Amino acid sequence: MSATSALLPLVAGSAAVAGVARRYQLSAPLLLVVVGLGVSYIPGVPNYTIKPEVVLPLVLPPLLYTSALDSSLSSLKRNLRPVALLSVGYVLFSTVAVGLVMHAVVPGLPLPAAFVLGAVVAPPDAVAATAVARRVGLPRRIVTILQGESLANDATAITAYRVALAAAVGEGFSWGTAVGHFLLAALGGTAVGVVLMWPLGRLRTKLSDPLLLNTFSLLVPFVAYGAAEAFEASGVIAVVVVGLYLGHYAYQVDFALRLQEDAVWTMVSFVLESVVFALIGLQLPVVLRALGSNYSAAQLFGWAVLILAAVIGFRAVWVWPATYLPFLVSRRVRRREQMPDWTRPVIVGWAAMRGVVSMAVAFSIPETVHDGSPFPDRDLILYLTFVVVIGTLLIHGVTLPKLVRLLPLPQRDPQREILIEAQAQHDASDAAEKRLDELLEDPANQLPGPLEERLRRVMDRRRNGVWERLGAPVSDDTGESADAVYRRLGREAIDTERQTFVELRDSGRIDDELYRRLVHQLDLEEALVAHQDE
Repeated sequence: MSATSALLPLVAGSAAVAGVARRYQLSAPLLLVVVGLGVSYIPGVPNYTIKPEVVLPLVLPPLLYTSALDSSLSSLKRNLRPVALLSVGYVLFSTVAVGLVMHAVVPGLPLPAAFVLGAVVAPPDAVAATAVARRVGLPRRIVTILQGESLANDATAITAYRVALAAAVGEGFSWGTAVGHFLLAALGGTAVGVVLMWPLGRLRTKLSDPLLLNTFSLLVPFVAYGAAEAFEASGVIAVVVVGLYLGHYAYQVDFALRLQEDAVWTMVSFVLESVVFALIGLQLPVVLRALGSNYSAAQLFGWAVLILAAVIGFRAVWVWPATYLPFLVSRRVRRREQMPDWTRPVIVGWAAMRGVVSMAVAFSIPETVHDGSPFPDRDLILYLTFVVVIGTLLIHGVTLPKLVRLLPLPQRDPQREILIEAQAQHDASDAAEKRLDELLEDPANQLPGPLEERLRRVMDRRRNGVWERLGAPVSDDTGESADAVYRRLGREAIDTERQTFVELRDSGRIDDELYRRLVHQLDLEEALVAHQDE
């Protein structure tokens, strides 16, 4: 089967399964993996293999870049300590702890190879964790911490993997070399990201053609990743730094271009996320074939249970002290922050699904070491990685939503959120009105009375619309506020205009080019109305 004929069913099937998950509010990563597992046993299905030379440089950068664009730089700064303790401290702790346990239990597994396994299964997956967190309505700070952890932990894990791999294949090991590799990756990746973020940001604001902007946007994560890797630094960190910066200053891009760019990245991330999780499920035949008959079923089952228990258990062992020790040992932390309640370490400790990075790194393990002999227990490492990925997706993916519903989490205060939004809109509208008064003082900006009044009515409606939601009367007939009726009627009017344009085009009274331009303008107006409804 050709590559094209194998790729098209994979992409189409993955998108269809993810669409079903979105339609019925299910966990898309979990459903994709389960369906992939089932499909892998259907006769005639091609043997799909995760290729690290494709996933790491071509799939991981855009996924991380999308997450970074959507992340809050300000929130990450406020939560830098917990994020760093998880993305760096936990990954290194898990690498060593899991490696020591598996070295002690699996006969003949060398310690360097055991540390390779520990590094491979150490990083929780960005997509799976945040998807579940948002779907179940976790508090915003916990979502920020999980998202921040997932942005940086891949870099830590890949660096730890490279250090352990060098020892496993016979290149030698020293603590000085290990620390040097880690600092080069972390500081070098950060430096490359810092160097690139300003010129890329400036170039982004200068592009006025939507086609050029979207092409540029799609190239950014690969440029950042490739530039850092060329200096043997962490491409992952470089991508995250650039993505956080461009996301923070996205307001500098023209609104129409920004809408299109968001739509492009939403589509790209949806397709990539769907495909990679389906690929994880499709790996089972490949992994089992590689194992052969080298191990008994009892051994494989016992080691699978052990590594799952170790991965889950060591997460809790790290999270609880990392949450509370800073408050116990630092007076400054106690002054600046309120000590979190017990529900935060419970949730953060349980939100630890592994994903495509673990599988991709595992498949990148070389088949031989420097002297030409086989890499020790490579097939077993692949199997145990698969077990951890599937096991954590199933266990955490199924139980995390139920756990969140059982915990006494602080409830969101909709009235307070609306009040904050209303005050922000009020301040912005006041500033806009003052600016409008200044502009109208210039004779070159004079407008007829009706047009000036229309501008002021638009600002008044934006200013008053949010306040109205705090306690405005609703219609006895429809149960809607006046602002809601206004938006509904606005959408009806836009629909009528759009249908009229269709009829004019079909009757030949306007050509297709004019039709598309008029409908595009309506689409932008409807996007604004839809945003106000959220």
